[in-house]
Amino acid sequence: MAGLVAGFAGLAASYCVAMVMTTRDSPVTAVAELVTRLTPGPVVERAIRILGHHDKQFLLLMILLLSGVVFAWAGRLARRSWWAPTIVFAVLGVVGGIAVWLQRGSGAIDILPIGVGFATWLVCLSLLTEPLRLHERALTAAAEVPEQPGIPARADHTRRTFLLRAGIIVAGTTVVGTVGRVVGRGRRHVEEARRLLRLPGVTGPHVPDGVRVGLEGVTPWATPARDFYRIDTAFVVPTIDPTDWQLRIHGMVDREIVLTYQQLIDRQVTQAWVTLNCVSNPVGGDLIGNAWWSGVRIADLLAAAGVQPGADAVLQTSDDGWTCGTPIGALTDQRDAMLAFAMNGRPLPIDHGFPVRTIVPGLYGYVSACKWVVEMKVTRFADIEAYWTSKGWSELGPVKISSRIDVPGDGGEVLASGGRVGGMAWSQHTGISAVEVSVDDGPWQPADIGGVPSTDTWVQWAATIDVEPGDHTLAVRATDADGQVQTGEEQDVLPDGATGWHTIDFKATETTDE
Repeated sequence: MAGLVAGFAGLAASYCVAMVMTTRDSPVTAVAELVTRLTPGPVVERAIRILGHHDKQFLLLMILLLSGVVFAWAGRLARRSWWAPTIVFAVLGVVGGIAVWLQRGSGAIDILPIGVGFATWLVCLSLLTEPLRLHERALTAAAEVPEQPGIPARADHTRRTFLLRAGIIVAGTTVVGTVGRVVGRGRRHVEEARRLLRLPGVTGPHVPDGVRVGLEGVTPWATPARDFYRIDTAFVVPTIDPTDWQLRIHGMVDREIVLTYQQLIDRQVTQAWVTLNCVSNPVGGDLIGNAWWSGVRIADLLAAAGVQPGADAVLQTSDDGWTCGTPIGALTDQRDAMLAFAMNGRPLPIDHGFPVRTIVPGLYGYVSACKWVVEMKVTRFADIEAYWTSKGWSELGPVKISSRIDVPGDGGEVLASGGRVGGMAWSQHTGISAVEVSVDDGPWQPADIGGVPSTDTWVQWAATIDVEPGDHTLAVRATDADGQVQTGEEQDVLPDGATGWHTIDFKATETTDE
């Protein structure tokens, strides 16, 4: 118990100091991010698939549980010597220090929370183990000299001293942790700054006519910000005041450019509907969304910087140190690749990259969608290694043609005669020309598809089927604007996106409750 109480008191103290110093991460989250960076790509992918949005919370919980085991072990070691738990705590401090030091932009001052936590461990463990040792000595003395009745009373006194000190430290840990959470929550300040922003040239989203197929249950064509999927590596979301944000464009350019937020939003605004999806999206998955993005074309900024011959990539860096390598051709052609500062007519939500993120139609997010972007280095793929490509994902990440069944859900029901089925299909920056469905591996039947404002968004589709009552299977495939038919060959998301036809089981009935 002494080891546990002292250990978590040290974690709370280091967390509080880190927050008061406005350090972005506490040592625990720094360790979690280091574990994520060192974890092999297939393991990360499997964790995302199993745990979804809870992967970070799960890892943090495992780190805290493992720390608790080590703390308890240190307490047991303290029964025999004072130096053994000191070594254990020192090793933990070194691990935390390495994790903090390896974070982007860290300095010597960022190690201070580790030192405070280490000192707290030693002081609290000493305060708690002192009465325990006196308690054991009193009991030993009582056993050796049973005719002295005052010795057991002294043993009870030292035991009460331990419990009193433990209670005070636990209460202090709670207060310190709460103070750190309150003082360090710069997010509230940034949220207020975001709420007060006025973005010239940014208009609200208007869903184009004809994009809906009119089938209840199909995913909405426009995705609200609150429902937009989120996949990133940030355990603590960067909170950046717009007045502090800068973007540096450098590397193989004629002129280095440093942009402030105000300079960015003062430039000509580009707005477009763009669908984004994650390379980790399995066949039939929901890691995809469509929003109205507003920002500044990256092609214009790179033209102003003057890209030098031989450059074929841009290494983007997030405020939290995450990196991605983007083909320079995708940033300089006619697509609406942009530095986005608004989503659905409002400043970006903090969780989706506020104040500025990158949007590149037609590429998976792991090679293009840099949230909280602060640096763009024009370079060559041969000279860089980005976060996900170092874990086994491919260097180039063009979005693959795909389609999904939303209605009915797997195991759902439809009418046997005139039953309506539908879903979504996408091939960003190429477009969808046709969608077909097949029942029970039968012939492919054409579906109706909704209209779209550009090739950079997904489409809704719907079809009518007539089948015998009973159990059936339904598959869907799409054809893109270049005439390429979606392959039925099944491939996992690693290394460059999943392939295969989305297939579900359903029941056809004479009447349906759905």
